[in-house]
Amino acid sequence: MQMRIFQSIKEKTVTLAMKVVALGLFVFCFSVNARAQEPVALDLKKALSYALEANKEARKAQLNVENSEYMIDEVRARALPQVNGSASLINNPLLQKSALPNIFGPNPNPNETILVAFGQKWNANAGISLTQNLFDKSVLTGLDAARATREFYKLSAQLTEEQVLEQVATNYYQVLVQRQQVRMLDSTIKNAKRVQEVLLGQYNNGLAKKVDVDRIAVNLSNLQSQRLQLMNGVTLLENQLKFYMGMPIQTPISIPEAEINAIQPQAVAANETINVESRTELRLLKQQEELLTYQKEAYKAEYYPSLSLSGNYSYQGMGNKLPVFKGSEQGVNWFGAASVSLNLRVPIFNGGATKARIRQADISIKQLNEDKANTELALNLAFENAKTQINNSIITLNAQKENVRLAQEVYENTQNNYKYGLATLTDLLNAETSLTEANNNYAAALLNYRVAEIQLIKSQGQLKSLIN
Repeated sequence: MQMRIFQSIKEKTVTLAMKVVALGLFVFCFSVNARAQEPVALDLKKALSYALEANKEARKAQLNVENSEYMIDEVRARALPQVNGSASLINNPLLQKSALPNIFGPNPNPNETILVAFGQKWNANAGISLTQNLFDKSVLTGLDAARATREFYKLSAQLTEEQVLEQVATNYYQVLVQRQQVRMLDSTIKNAKRVQEVLLGQYNNGLAKKVDVDRIAVNLSNLQSQRLQLMNGVTLLENQLKFYMGMPIQTPISIPEAEINAIQPQAVAANETINVESRTELRLLKQQEELLTYQKEAYKAEYYPSLSLSGNYSYQGMGNKLPVFKGSEQGVNWFGAASVSLNLRVPIFNGGATKARIRQADISIKQLNEDKANTELALNLAFENAKTQINNSIITLNAQKENVRLAQEVYENTQNNYKYGLATLTDLLNAETSLTEANNNYAAALLNYRVAEIQLIKSQGQLKSLIN
């Protein structure tokens, strides 16, 4: 009997120990998973800095800058000596024969034709050649064009970074705006639930109709459905933000609440202007114009003569046996040959092809000038629109601020009337809802002002100031 009791206690102890171990493993795995899924805290500066490092377009632009250095090296190589080595081993099973008059041998007869084989069955050759350009206008122009290409890619990378900053900053504030709408809806749902509780109490006491209870239930259900849609919208915006940043979409992020009180709206003077010459878009087009000019100069260089120096040296062995590692005692003759030449190439006539290419380059430059003029107009348009949007946002802010003041007055008056029995609880709740909505609308207007401010900063060419 005691043995059975001890056995039972032992089994229970083992079972308990296994449960404790399993629980410990579960807690450990859960804690590891929780740490792995810990959200990344992002304020605006962190999001922008991360994007400049991880965004794929920004990284490609930096690779183009790096590649431009190799393009310069490639063009520079044309001005350096070109050295080539060569070697060959030729076997002639059948030697080429030539027809000659029979003037050789012991019985010459000029009227008789004989076939004579020239050459040896084996021919080995090894040589080296060197060519140096002394003057080539296209090489000099190509070096200048390659350096201009490097500056073009630097400006292109700068423009890409500005576009990334704009996308991330705009999307960041759009997330905050969407979250503010969720908070506003949460306040509405909270007050709707309080009204529902009051109506249910009144209905149970015979002071309200069932249709009113059903109506508030339907309204509450619609509000909760809207909240779910807004939350899905927040998720979509967060995923889009991570895409612009170059962050893995599966990475959870945490965006702190916006400091509404830190936003100080400022109107823009109607007569304020900008210097579009400093904008990256226009500078990039000017650099492209410089590249097209170098392209035109490269075509003109086809009219110039070119001068080069060449040198060759070869060592050759011939014989009827494989000449490798054999000398004259084995019937193989080895000898060297060398030459130095100064080469002048003078273009005379190519059917007008060079002239046609120059005319095409002129057309490309004229088209680019039109693009520059159009871009200048677009930049001025964007600045004027940004000014208008900022001023419209301030008008909206002033209206929302006045709504908050009026809603506060109505709430205080309704609260006083409720204390003295001059207003119902429903009236008080409605006044509280209106005040909450007014405050939330004001906060959303401030965040929308931030979105408009991003466009103004972009139009002024100062997007880099967002990360300083």
